[in-house]
Amino acid sequence: MVRPVIGIIGNSYLMNDQYPTHAGGTMNSDAVANVSDCMPMLIPADPRYLSVEELLETCDGFLLTGGRPNVHPEEYGEAETEAHGAFDRARDAIVLPLVRACVERGQPFLGICRGFQEVNVAMGGTLYPEIRDLPGRMNHRMPPDGTLEEKFALRHPVKLTEGGVFHRVFGAPEVMTNTLHGQGIKRAGSRIVIDGFAPDGTPEAIYVKDAPGFTLSVQWHPEWDAANDPVSRPLFERFGQAVHGWQATKTQQAFQKSA
Repeated sequence: MVRPVIGIIGNSYLMNDQYPTHAGGTMNSDAVANVSDCMPMLIPADPRYLSVEELLETCDGFLLTGGRPNVHPEEYGEAETEAHGAFDRARDAIVLPLVRACVERGQPFLGICRGFQEVNVAMGGTLYPEIRDLPGRMNHRMPPDGTLEEKFALRHPVKLTEGGVFHRVFGAPEVMTNTLHGQGIKRAGSRIVIDGFAPDGTPEAIYVKDAPGFTLSVQWHPEWDAANDPVSRPLFERFGQAVHGWQATKTQQAFQKSA
């Protein structure tokens, strides 16, 4: 049987500072293929090339990846400032309505870093432009120097809601994670449940309340070494199970219609 398809949201990228591409980290594909047991498909997140409706019918689930550009503050009613950094309005135009459609349909998605922030904004929430500028907050950004192993190293614990969704996924009330983000949740969107926090109070794990499908999102990067990390692996496994379930239901419905 053909594995279900997980659409991996790609990012706009200039190769050699001049050649426009759509890019996706290899570690995302590796986690999807080898931990979630699904077929990875890189999505050019731009409404010039595809529609939300086409994505919903083509893919069984979605990985909302991290990326250097941030969600434009106009999407949550705030003015653009220098602190907000770079933007990708084409990705905003695809992913925000995609999240809302998936929540409505029960179609699975897993949000990572920017994807975590997109889920909050899609549900009506807002973001801080720079977490490290807030009183009492740590610098959550990627370390500027070092190897990839050092940049993605575990840096702080995330305390989870006792008996909550993430506690059940990880089998522990607290987990260690990496941290490579500048922005973070300011106001939680409608139905957004914050299920885990960093020691400085930064939201790190969320889901959509009463959604019929898998809507877990994390502010850290579980795609790094997902096959071996004791936190990343169960998250991608649970995501894969949800996507396989969606494919099975879709196949059954198609069979019943043709019968």
